[in-house]
Amino acid sequence: MRKSLGQHFLSDPRILSRIADALGPLEGGTVVEIGAGRGALTDVLRERAARVIAVEVDRALAALLRSRYAGDGRVEVVEGDVLRLSLGELAGGAYELVGNVPYYITTPIVFHSLEHPRPTRSVFLVQREVAERMTAAPGSSKYGALTVNLLAVASTELLFTVPAGAFQPPPKVQSAVVRIEPLARPLVAESRQRQFRAFVQSCFAQRRKQMRRVVRSISGLDPSAAENVLRRSGVEPDVRPEVLGPEQFATLALALGVGETDANAESIRPQTSK
Repeated sequence: MRKSLGQHFLSDPRILSRIADALGPLEGGTVVEIGAGRGALTDVLRERAARVIAVEVDRALAALLRSRYAGDGRVEVVEGDVLRLSLGELAGGAYELVGNVPYYITTPIVFHSLEHPRPTRSVFLVQREVAERMTAAPGSSKYGALTVNLLAVASTELLFTVPAGAFQPPPKVQSAVVRIEPLARPLVAESRQRQFRAFVQSCFAQRRKQMRRVVRSISGLDPSAAENVLRRSGVEPDVRPEVLGPEQFATLALALGVGETDANAESIRPQTSK
């Protein structure tokens, strides 16, 4: 185990079963598992799915997995960095995604998993605070750019929490399991999602300011034009970013032309809050 990878191995069989249950029926299907580790969850998945693709970046653990599942046609071990792999290409068709993801790179992995070809459903074991941010409601203390950017393309659900004692070694933070399902009709077109995320991050970098000032700062519009865009988007100029729902951000971004040109993409960048 390499400490630099932030590895904490889940060993509680009841929780492992609950994670597999959260994926739904797997008979005849394919599951891609991120961070297979020593194979505890892999063992549960291979009894339910026709095919399990176990991804592991740690060379020693990948070797252990290859030895453990040698001759088992249900399990394929892939050694590599998940962020450099096309999960859809690995699956070669419809698939579910599951993983005990390293907490320090949870957000990049989550958004990587939402790139096409996307899984039907993803179940992640993550830091509890991140899970709460993923599923937060507008106006709450946990609501922010991560929430909006995720809910613009998927539905999220915090399923249950996991105590530190269920891991070896126990992490210093609380953990939770979340389920993510891509929306059939995302609020933002795929071609505009990267710029939309940057736009939302820019807004929340100024979360204490009113939207009239946020829009002016980001777009360069004069006061009158900024207020007109806001009102046409159904956003009151004097509210703050933290109370806007994902749909309002999507409407406002479209009104501002976010993602329509490369030049605009360069102009919408996260700003440091003061």
